[in-house]
Amino acid sequence: MDKLVVLFTMKGCPYCVEMKEKLKESNLNFVERDIDEHEEEYDLFVEVTENDYVPAFMIIESPEKDPKTHLFAPERDFNEIDEGVKIIREHLEK
Repeated sequence: MDKLVVLFTMKGCPYCVEMKEKLKESNLNFVERDIDEHEEEYDLFVEVTENDYVPAFMIIESPEKDPKTHLFAPERDFNEIDEGVKIIREHLEK
């Protein structure tokens, strides 16, 4: 099953930089979405999660057909960057 990780980030956010570095160190692929450049997409994410903190991410299973999406936001689904990386790793290994 194909899975796509979309990571929402913001320029100047040290937590976003840390998350990207840890994902790269762990060889976990992701697509980065700057929240200012992809404002409408991020606004929908915020509306659903009721959380506007970054870095946030979604994992899309089978993005080509009949996708299933999991949304994860800081202080809602994880508190530390390492916890977020662990969530991504576990979803990608399933």
